[in-house]
Amino acid sequence: MEAVDYREIITIDPARRFGKPCVRETRITVFDVLGWLAAGMSHAEIRADFPQLTEEDIRACLAYAAEREQTLKRAT
Repeated sequence: MEAVDYREIITIDPARRFGKPCVRETRITVFDVLGWLAAGMSHAEIRADFPQLTEEDIRACLAYAAEREQTLKRAT
């Protein structure tokens, strides 16, 4: 499976959700998606509750979080 280029999907706009990283032009944050996954929701359950999200959007949130973790690790 090919990695998703989250830069085309995750956006940061100071006027939306206090500048938190969001999925495209929605108000759904990366943190929201990661929280739902951590709570045990499946990708299909998330998409059913939030039909504006795609499988690629969810994978982009994971890719964003993974890269951010790597960046934080390098900084320490």
